[in-house]
Amino acid sequence: MTPETLAEKVLSATRAAFEALALDAAVIPARTAVERPRDPKHGDYASNIALQTAKKAGTNPRALAEKIAENLAAADGVAKVDIAGPGFLNITLDAAAAGEIAGKIIAAGPSYGDNASMADEHINLEFVSANPTGPVHVGGTRWAAVGDALARVMRASGAKVTSEYYFNDAGVQVNNFAASLLASAKGEPTPENGYAGGYIDDIAQAVLKVRPDALETDDPQAVFHEVGVELMFAEIKQDLDNFGTHFDVYFNEKDLHDKGELDAAVARLDQQGHIFESEGAVFLRTTTFGDDKDRALKKSNGEWTYFAADCAYYLDKRERGFDKLVLMLGADHHGYIGRMQAMSQAFGDKPGTLEILIGQMVNLLKDGQPVRMAKRYGNVITLNDIVEAIGVDAARYVLARYSSDSTIDIDIDLWTKHGNDNPVYYVQYAHARTSGVLRNAAERGFDKGDSYDASLLDHPRESDLLKALAEFPAVVATAAALREPHRVARYAEELAAAYHRFQHDCRVLPFPDEEATPVNTARLWVVDATRVVLANALGLLGVSAPERM
Repeated sequence: MTPETLAEKVLSATRAAFEALALDAAVIPARTAVERPRDPKHGDYASNIALQTAKKAGTNPRALAEKIAENLAAADGVAKVDIAGPGFLNITLDAAAAGEIAGKIIAAGPSYGDNASMADEHINLEFVSANPTGPVHVGGTRWAAVGDALARVMRASGAKVTSEYYFNDAGVQVNNFAASLLASAKGEPTPENGYAGGYIDDIAQAVLKVRPDALETDDPQAVFHEVGVELMFAEIKQDLDNFGTHFDVYFNEKDLHDKGELDAAVARLDQQGHIFESEGAVFLRTTTFGDDKDRALKKSNGEWTYFAADCAYYLDKRERGFDKLVLMLGADHHGYIGRMQAMSQAFGDKPGTLEILIGQMVNLLKDGQPVRMAKRYGNVITLNDIVEAIGVDAARYVLARYSSDSTIDIDIDLWTKHGNDNPVYYVQYAHARTSGVLRNAAERGFDKGDSYDASLLDHPRESDLLKALAEFPAVVATAAALREPHRVARYAEELAAAYHRFQHDCRVLPFPDEEATPVNTARLWVVDATRVVLANALGLLGVSAPERM
């Protein structure tokens, strides 16, 4: 029995109790949930529905709980229901009902964990969006892991998600990048506000290979701008591809300018009554919506501001049919929140249409000290630095394992260690153990068959593991709703721990000189179910699930 199925039984028992007590059923919620109590002695699951509804119905919570418990105890799969305190329901399932989850998981396979909690939501998820002026740095790498994992959990929860990379190929920074390439090609010092590092020299030489005549053209910097940006972005995309992060859409900022979308966005905002001019410049009155000051869209010299492009890009997304936009920004972008939210409302959108997530810093440590950077990238930690230090799986796992609003210290020694204190190794090893058991069973001719006796799964370790397996869909739904994919990583570690305890205390395969019993068969189903869920959890994080380690 899944927690969702049990929750429906709780609702059914509650409706019956209300009818028997002649209470107003309108106060009963459409949905409810059950939770695992902290102390296993209090049963398998708990519900507070009597406390939640009794006051609204004008009755005593404990009296209502007693009637709900009476009805619920008669339901299939429920062994007993105890009442605690003022009206909490502590529910114990019978072994057969609890054990059924293994079969359901195996039948679902890769789709186990999928849910419909975000069905019909059409979401644009933008992350990384590093300027094409250098490699993806550590902050962008964090979003490459977290953003990709978030897209996966939201899709698993029924949402239609488009992952998008905003390619800033227009503006001052890209011009400075082109000027830096040109200076390198000419053997001149890096210009003021330019970019330094060995990668600039590499790309400058690559531009000359593509365009040997670049320095002789009428506008050499334009050539280095066009070809250099293309080469830099190709490197960024390749690095992200090697990291397992892929985008549905790469959107060029330059297209906004070329298609006149900045003018269109300002016109739309003007129609909404939020545009004004001052000293020759054009402003959006964002203070109307709580921003600390009004924001310039066009300078007095006629140049567009970065914020004008932000407005045009926002409108472009909305007109592509997305009903919710999720934007993931780095730690230095807190100041953007107020203006972006104000801009969203200036277009007439409701609060919540635009969500902005801010990620915190990442530090890479070796022997407790910051890692020295490769000269090619100056003093910047890059995606490739992290991958080279600990590998793709560990990098993706550690970056997605923590809440994005917390700083991460990545200890290279820990995350490359083959031991239980390395979280990604611990989870992957649990998956490898399940695969090993199934492999050994097959080699010995032990087939789990098409069915098992779930009532035999009554060992405490079996019960703990089965309850952990049953929680996975709810974990995925919560991770999606709260935009917190780290919940999947923490769940995977708890599941791995439950499996390791199970395998330690519950013999799965018979001894070589013994015949397999129905208990062995049932336990083999549990092992296979655990394998499925561990693989699915790791898959949501973009991490591999090895069968051997």
